[in-house]
Amino acid sequence: MIRVLLADDQHLVRAGLRMLCEAAGDVEVVGEASNGHEAVRLALHVRPDVVLMDLNMPGVNGILATERILAARPTTRVVVLTTFDDDDHLYPALAAGACGFLVKDARPEELLDGIRRAAAGQTPFSAGVLARLVTSAVDAHTGSRGPEPDVAANFTAREREVLALVGAGLSNSEIAARLGVGVTTVKTHIASLMAKTGTPNRVRLAVLAVQSGLTPD
Repeated sequence: MIRVLLADDQHLVRAGLRMLCEAAGDVEVVGEASNGHEAVRLALHVRPDVVLMDLNMPGVNGILATERILAARPTTRVVVLTTFDDDDHLYPALAAGACGFLVKDARPEELLDGIRRAAAGQTPFSAGVLARLVTSAVDAHTGSRGPEPDVAANFTAREREVLALVGAGLSNSEIAARLGVGVTTVKTHIASLMAKTGTPNRVRLAVLAVQSGLTPD
């Protein structure tokens, strides 16, 4: 069971998130916070696996709350869930230690998938956010080093398909549906890709996909 703490100053938002999580079967809401100060206090008390963190809350905001939670409990996974997906919110949240960034108009299944991925040590991002991160990383990289070797040349055809879809920002369940395979199979391919390339997370894989020129068919 994944233990989740909800941090949002809007009661209706928290109520909706609680209903969604409780209907999932493998997610348990262990606390609710209406501001950053309360989120920090509860995180230390209930010891959640994942915190769904709003950024714009009264008093202590979500970014400062994230920093304080991770300073005290570095194994906690903080996923930002916000209305704003602009760079002014994205990069400070990542700098504070958030492992993922989802927008509030995400589909219910995308949010639950993000919670599960965060609990599993992955980095869940909404597709548009991931695309911006990848573009920024590629732009920063361009011209700073020589041409990239064709690392994808040693991948199987299926691995190349999976990598292209990771680069497009699709989740494991979306990739599985797109390719007509099981989610476990997708996870196996991604683990193989990480091992072959030495990449530590999904964002780095997405950057690699773009640098290699891989796009979904």
